[in-house]
Amino acid sequence: MALGAILLDALALSSIAYGSTLIPLHEVVGALAHAAGLGGPAVPGPVGSIVVDLRLPRTLLAIAVGAGLGVVGALLQTVTRNDLADPFLFGLSSGAAAGAVSVITVFGDSFGIWTLPVAAFTGGVLAAAIVLLLVSRVRGQGPERLILAGLAVSFMFTALTNYLVFAGDQRAAHSVLFWTMGGLGLARWDNIGLAALGAGIILAYGLWRHRQFDAFLAGESAAESLGVPVARMRRTTFLIAALATAILVAVAGVIGFVGLMIPHLGRPLAGPLHRPLIAICALFGAILLLASDLLARTLLPPQELPIGIITSSLGAFFVVTLLLRKRI
Repeated sequence: MALGAILLDALALSSIAYGSTLIPLHEVVGALAHAAGLGGPAVPGPVGSIVVDLRLPRTLLAIAVGAGLGVVGALLQTVTRNDLADPFLFGLSSGAAAGAVSVITVFGDSFGIWTLPVAAFTGGVLAAAIVLLLVSRVRGQGPERLILAGLAVSFMFTALTNYLVFAGDQRAAHSVLFWTMGGLGLARWDNIGLAALGAGIILAYGLWRHRQFDAFLAGESAAESLGVPVARMRRTTFLIAALATAILVAVAGVIGFVGLMIPHLGRPLAGPLHRPLIAICALFGAILLLASDLLARTLLPPQELPIGIITSSLGAFFVVTLLLRKRI
């Protein structure tokens, strides 16, 4: 945790310093110190505004979104007993993306700056509701039912998103790309709190119920014998994960594979128990997204790549490595 915290601080400073305009590190520190009221002269020129108003919110957004998605993946993998579970698998991200794209291509910006976040949030929650409705209508509510229902809903909302892209305003293609591949370009001080809320919800829930999640490690029968209502716990976890994911997607678009990779990277260091695992997943998720965003902004300057390209590339390599290591 200490080494991770040092790496997180280094990446945060690098994320603020590097971009289309390179800012020396001493000016970054000076601007941050002046903005925090710690003394020192104001940084001359536009550097102070770039650091405080543009890059610092983006860095904080990356930390919140990465931490939230990492914890969501860890909890979903536990309750479904599936090592490949993440928000993508259950249609949560696809539903949120469909909601945002419907606004961009069809309905328009009817409610001001909050139209897109509200639409993305509504789409994510709707996807979760459909998954739970499908599971409730079939006999048995085991994790495999939840996974199959999530896959069906994911494909359905992906098809709806593609239809909206082709049927709607073709000039909105760049905005659609942002919501389907993710990005932190919408970071502002007025939506950082929303991302922090999404990450805080899943973190608080995971830490509050960490002993019940530990019971899942012994199997469903053992968890039931220990007094854990397995089916209800699974549904509740899925709903809270859906809520947190919808909030995070509403401000950062669909960023894939973070929830899948981070728990696998955290378990060898944190062990199987969930209180340290949740802390490690939050830290590693923030590190991964900060590093990915830094790469997305510096690989093809001055053009900025969608962050989903970076995380998807890392995720594909990670899954192949995981499969080869387990010799599946």
